[in-house]
Amino acid sequence: MISLITKKPQNIKNDILSGLTVALALIPEAIAFSFVAHVDPKVGLYAAFMMGLITALIGGRPGMISGATGAVAVIFAPLVISQTKLHGPEVALSYLFLAVCLMGGIQVIFGLLKWGKFVRLIPHSVMLGFVNGLAIIIFKAQFSQFYISSNGVIQLMSALPLFIMIILIIITMGISQYLPRLTTAIPATLAAIIAVTGISIILKKWGFEIYTVLDFIQRMDPSKTTIAITLPEFQLPIFSLTAIKTVLPYAILAAAVGLIESLMTLVLVDELTETRGRGNKESIGQGVANIINGLFGGMGGCAMIGQSMINIRAGGRSRLSGIVAATSLLFFAIFGAMFIESIPLAALVGVMFMVAIGTFEWTSLRLFNKIPRSDYIIIIIVSLTTVVIDLAVAVFVGIISSALVFAWQQGKQIQVTTTINAKGYKTYQLKGALFFGSITSFKSLFDFYQDTEHVIIDFEHARVYDHSGLEAIKFIANRYQKINKKLHLVNLSQECRDLLDHAENIVEVSINKDLHWHLADDRLA
Repeated sequence: MISLITKKPQNIKNDILSGLTVALALIPEAIAFSFVAHVDPKVGLYAAFMMGLITALIGGRPGMISGATGAVAVIFAPLVISQTKLHGPEVALSYLFLAVCLMGGIQVIFGLLKWGKFVRLIPHSVMLGFVNGLAIIIFKAQFSQFYISSNGVIQLMSALPLFIMIILIIITMGISQYLPRLTTAIPATLAAIIAVTGISIILKKWGFEIYTVLDFIQRMDPSKTTIAITLPEFQLPIFSLTAIKTVLPYAILAAAVGLIESLMTLVLVDELTETRGRGNKESIGQGVANIINGLFGGMGGCAMIGQSMINIRAGGRSRLSGIVAATSLLFFAIFGAMFIESIPLAALVGVMFMVAIGTFEWTSLRLFNKIPRSDYIIIIIVSLTTVVIDLAVAVFVGIISSALVFAWQQGKQIQVTTTINAKGYKTYQLKGALFFGSITSFKSLFDFYQDTEHVIIDFEHARVYDHSGLEAIKFIANRYQKINKKLHLVNLSQECRDLLDHAENIVEVSINKDLHWHLADDRLA
């Protein structure tokens, strides 16, 4: 099985070389996402540069790569399209940059409130499904490179160029996989890109048709002849109440999606490198990067899982790798455009295929009979949702599904032991959690008509979690009152006692002062 992680120590050489490798992979994706958002390619390149540099400098996860992303581009595309129709392209861009600024502000607030820690609550089954779905998305996305534009029509490339491209992809994957067995002096992915680029140049001289990054750009926009750009310039977007009202919904959604992808990537990199990033600091870093994006003509973005995996695989571990990736991208786009444009698509596709294969959690396929069936179903649900809908939606679906499964399982675990004490009182000694998921089981534990005149419910080994649990206790009290039986509740927490409004139906409520459980009830908020 292909191993994603190569055990490389953190050093300057690895960080520089891995950063260069990432920069080569960032450029075509930044351009592609620009077209998704309906903006000029330079807007995506600026975003990739600024997101990558700023998050590398002040973010909370060294070695993680940020840039322009498809998830953010998809959210902002309707805004750009609608405002272009209403006010023209210049105003639409200003609205976009305002939305990116607001997106960044929301992310900074999220980090300052220290909410990034909640990503640690994401269940492992959700993480597995997220990673597997992501791998499928990365793999699936590469097949679009097998198509070309002919007279404005997108169609599959002809047989010989397609055959050559497949061969070059195989060579790229072979070098990426087997070169580390010979030497680790240079990242295998960088070596593969350089080698395949050299082969493609030779094949072009022999008259073979090789599709390059420039061909990809021209497929998107036939008027483009180069990726060359200049340095980004400060430009204050339109700040008005009307503009803010228009872009705020897009900004909120983009901020949420960006944070989810970034924090999920952070957790993944943590696991792969056996280190720990800082979620709150990363949230602030992402927010600051997006604010600067909006002020300097970038389309915003977030962490990029594919490029982060390339960086980790190539040995990038420190902030230097992200800094080198961002600055190299800008250098290539300004001074080395001709070199970047000549890189064959096959090399980049091969690298991304290796990333997809390495990202997929193959061990999850062997877990079918080793983990609870519900966890395996959640892995599948999250994977499918990631592929069909969206990464962020998949995480929400997975968390909600896991919470419901947990509630169901806990609800079934409430247990009772019944005894008769010296006074002839029947005692129900509970064990478990009393909350919305267990109240049905709780109510079924009691034999109202066969019980003794005095009934004791002992909560010493049980905990009341929420308002639903309190209502269930009141229900039991009312049932016993209707048949003229006396109910005693012992070992309750003080909060439970305070919230039992109908205590007149209960002849005794015994408080255990050693219990300091906190209830989830609005009246205590």
